[in-house]
Amino acid sequence: MRGIPLPPTAPRRLRDFLARQELGALAAVLAVAAGLFGFAKLAAEVTDGDTPAFDRHILLALRNPADLGDPIGPRWLEEAARDVTALGSHVILGYVTLAVVGFLLLSGRRASALFTALAIGGGMLVSSVLKIGFARPRPDLVPHAVEVYTASFPSGHAMLSAVAYLTLGALLMRVAPLGRTKFYVLAVAILTTLMVGISRVYLGVHWPTDVLAGWCGGAGWALLCWIVLNALQRRGAVEPKGTPEEPAG
Repeated sequence: MRGIPLPPTAPRRLRDFLARQELGALAAVLAVAAGLFGFAKLAAEVTDGDTPAFDRHILLALRNPADLGDPIGPRWLEEAARDVTALGSHVILGYVTLAVVGFLLLSGRRASALFTALAIGGGMLVSSVLKIGFARPRPDLVPHAVEVYTASFPSGHAMLSAVAYLTLGALLMRVAPLGRTKFYVLAVAILTTLMVGISRVYLGVHWPTDVLAGWCGGAGWALLCWIVLNALQRRGAVEPKGTPEEPAG
């Protein structure tokens, strides 16, 4: 018995869809590899002592030559940098993560809530382990404009901002309409991550290579989590895109 014939364009559409899926997956894998390679390269350069000239040049360029305790720019810019840098702190990121996890739980997306907590919590753990492993001293070239208590490499604020904001941005993009809204969400996540990292160097609490490594490692982790999220979604282990499920009464 013959089945219902498919439209002549169906095979081509299917091939186009699969091609897009494969290209998207390949691009994501390459991006993860690029992030991890960038982190490994920077770590090797820092360990070998090949970065002091670059780090010193950038750090001093952001300071008043007559007073190294004074970052360049007006006074309000330094205060604004302190506000921006707080967006990458453990307290703020932990609060935002808990708020999002709570929203997902109340929306009936328990698997997504668990994944979000594990992805961001795992990134925090990796960052802490890396800091302990490298144990790079904080910059002593200029006075610190904010208090710091941990090692310098990689920048925890830069890495965790990439982990948290890119992961949360990916979640928002899953439910955002197509087109400009998705681009806007991604742009805000990337801009916030960049601003936090730059503020750490401006305030004198990190070498530039600390921040670059933090961005590479955090972006690589966030993209890896995104790949896992999509794989779990295809297997039905995570709620699909679209309207959240109603929690059971």
